[in-house]
Amino acid sequence: MKRLVPYLVTGFLLASSPQLYAPDGTYLGNLNANPYDPNSVSNPYGKYGSPFSPYSIHNPYGKYGSPYSPDSANNPYTTGGPRIVVPRGSGGTGFSSPVER
Repeated sequence: MKRLVPYLVTGFLLASSPQLYAPDGTYLGNLNANPYDPNSVSNPYGKYGSPFSPYSIHNPYGKYGSPYSPDSANNPYTTGGPRIVVPRGSGGTGFSSPVER
């Protein structure tokens, strides 16, 4: 049992969040609710969660957050919006899918 506990703790710490990628391959952050994760879309002060960052889906004037941009997660009419990628080993199967609305 002593050998199993460190493995479980290590496995838990290495689990990573699903990630968001733009159609052009640009990384747009981790999809989690952690406001302290520097790469989370939920961190209002981070590169991927700030409403002022050009890489944020929360920037209504940016390429990835505008309701009019074809690459935006917020455009209800886009046919090529961001993709969600679940990394292998994080409890998912390593798939990629379009963002559903």
